[in-house]
Amino acid sequence: MKLNKLDNYDMKILGILTIDCRTPDRQIGKKVGLSGVSVKARITKMERAGIIQNFTMKVEPPSLGYGVIYLVVPSYDESDMIKKLKLVGEPFFVVPCLGDITACGIVVEKDVEQKTELVKNLISNARIILTLDPKESEFRADLTKTDFKILDQLLKNPREKIDSIAKSTKLSTKTITRTIEKFEANPAIQFTIIYDPRKLEKFIAFALLAMVQNDTRKVLKEIEAGFGDYFWQVPFTAKEMLVLFMYSDNIYNADIMHHKIKHTDGVAFTEVFFPKKITMPTEWISNSVKNASRSMKLHVPIEQ
Repeated sequence: MKLNKLDNYDMKILGILTIDCRTPDRQIGKKVGLSGVSVKARITKMERAGIIQNFTMKVEPPSLGYGVIYLVVPSYDESDMIKKLKLVGEPFFVVPCLGDITACGIVVEKDVEQKTELVKNLISNARIILTLDPKESEFRADLTKTDFKILDQLLKNPREKIDSIAKSTKLSTKTITRTIEKFEANPAIQFTIIYDPRKLEKFIAFALLAMVQNDTRKVLKEIEAGFGDYFWQVPFTAKEMLVLFMYSDNIYNADIMHHKIKHTDGVAFTEVFFPKKITMPTEWISNSVKNASRSMKLHVPIEQ
């Protein structure tokens, strides 16, 4: 696929896949006005072009009993950054952005405040955006050992067919179907994609971080009413932080949207990030699966 052939249909397809990459091609087609065959062909071409880098799963760490530290670091050395993050916990995401800054998330076990101080000592120029203790989070997963077993299989291929998963796990298709429906209904678990922002060509993906003074959900509802058509993924909310994943056809329109959102009632501060690359490791999820497999209980207890 030539990058200049990327069009609005492709962007709509990508948007649906970021929200739920298990959405059937035919269902995507109904939403965007194409046949299922055409949708499948476009997805395949975007994979071959490297626009879609891989299909993956995103699980909010607090739902499995982990804390998260969100930070921004003036850095362009991704490998060095990951090494430093691993001294504190496990990388949740690492996103180098324009302007030689990197947005990061660190998954940590217990003592979030202590780990935050460790981050400050290790990375002196780190700017802590938010820390989230599992006890403060609304995210809950409530998983059984069977759920973890299926999650482990889905980490290998989030789009794997139910029959194939049943064969690999030796579980019934009914059990697989029920668990996947449980995952899809849970905002803490997402079937998604990793895409290459540099290959979107005439489209620009960006993340808008807003710190909110008033009711976060109320502010989000107001912003969504005006800019929902430009949402690229499901917005993320935690405490007073709101993160909007958006796209525009050019940098000037992106700036206009930022300016208007910045002046929305209840918004205290905003910052825009233009990603150059997205890395979202899942090792910490695999470790959770291993811990769950060692549990003697059918329903795995999660410490909050």
